[in-house]
Amino acid sequence: MWGIVPAAGRGSRIQPLAFSKELLPVGSRRDNGADRPCAVSEYLIERLILAGADKICFVISPGKSDILAYFGDHYGSAQLAYVVQPDASGLCDAVFRANTVVGDRDDVVVGLPDTVWFPKAALKTLPDADLSFLLFPVEHPEFFDAVVLDGDNVREIQVKQTGAKSNWIWGAFRMSAAGFRDLQLLWRQRHCRDEYFGTLVNAYLEAGGHGIGIKAGESYVDVGTVDGYRTAMALLADSDASDSRANLWAGSPNDAVRVPAT
Repeated sequence: MWGIVPAAGRGSRIQPLAFSKELLPVGSRRDNGADRPCAVSEYLIERLILAGADKICFVISPGKSDILAYFGDHYGSAQLAYVVQPDASGLCDAVFRANTVVGDRDDVVVGLPDTVWFPKAALKTLPDADLSFLLFPVEHPEFFDAVVLDGDNVREIQVKQTGAKSNWIWGAFRMSAAGFRDLQLLWRQRHCRDEYFGTLVNAYLEAGGHGIGIKAGESYVDVGTVDGYRTAMALLADSDASDSRANLWAGSPNDAVRVPAT
């Protein structure tokens, strides 16, 4: 399975930076027995791998060679590839540019590299369906893509809509090989005009497609703003403290995990 990381955005909300926003240090990680800063996009890659991705495609702009220099050709157990998006033309354009490396039989899972969310393994709860979304509850759905459900079935994606009917937003999604091809074909039939994935999904549903929403997410932070950066740091500090307490209680870092709340 391929993981797709759309990383061609300008990051204007948190500029100026001397590097790509996806490399913004957020928290830390253990590397060969030592602590080192952790780039924000590493949290997504970790979660994609936990979901089963063994190959990951970064979609980058021409000026983001620092991402390639930082990550190289692999991360953990996953091999990495890079595809160029010449202009920041939206999420749909970024996702479907990965078609140059994604095989005809490959499922894909997609997340946003400037977010931090828990539980880490929540993507594994998504079913083997043509299109499924990992959902998170938020206080202000109007800043995101709110997902309106009928049971587990997606009825509508409300893209950054004031007065959204749902406080559940998608934080990541999965497509089967067939779902990826069908959505890409529809996007092209619509003259590639959909910038947001939500508007394309609405057209897909109207054309008879089917999407599933799974409410398995608990904490979600967009690190693309200074306030979001501060919230993410607090969330990770809470997670680290919780893991430390779990280790003391259980005697093993894999025996107990506490999911932080928003």
